[in-house]
Amino acid sequence: MILTCPACATRYQADEAKFPPLGRQVRCAKCGHVWHQPGPVAAAESDAPPAPPPQAAEPSVSRARVFAPSASMPEEQGEPLARGAMLAVIAGWIGLIALIAAIGYAAMRYRQEIAVIWPQSAGVYSAMGIKLNPQGIDFTKVDYRRESEDGQIVLVVTGNIVNAGSRELSVPQNVRVTLSDDKNHEIYHWNFTPNVQALKPGQSSPFLTRLSTPPAAARHLEVRFAPHD
Repeated sequence: MILTCPACATRYQADEAKFPPLGRQVRCAKCGHVWHQPGPVAAAESDAPPAPPPQAAEPSVSRARVFAPSASMPEEQGEPLARGAMLAVIAGWIGLIALIAAIGYAAMRYRQEIAVIWPQSAGVYSAMGIKLNPQGIDFTKVDYRRESEDGQIVLVVTGNIVNAGSRELSVPQNVRVTLSDDKNHEIYHWNFTPNVQALKPGQSSPFLTRLSTPPAAARHLEVRFAPHD
């Protein structure tokens, strides 16, 4: 069965078994024109002139994409480009989130080192409920006890001075012990000099200081570094 496009006169060879007597809609693969093609019985009754050798083509409504005009190709090619751009955006967001997570981890993992290098950051960590010592030198295991010597009460304060940083640090040479009452009002303080001048990372040094006849109202004790008087 020979089909001829009414618009561009392109001819096709088709299987007439696929055309019912009432005909069906077909589309030209060359120009995209759609027309109603009568069945083989109706075509036999027409006085159409003999057709030249047809081109091999088979119209089929179920395979309309075969007869789609070439103008649709840029749209189909644009789909992979749009998908690639979307993947690039997603990859960018994933990379940004990973970078922020890495910065957050480093800020927490090396918080003490950051506070030593940038003392102002201690205020930021403090707002987050994390207390840091910008000096990198801190006190641990602070304790006290009362002893009796020659009929007098002696307050003995002990503890460790430790380097919490990642590099060797100098130890401030003025430590102040403050006593306060039950309302946290200072009632007495004294200073002493540590027996170490520098500590390596993670290294600690014990200290001991004594006060004869401490105030009877003393309820709280604090040990900290202080500027020289």
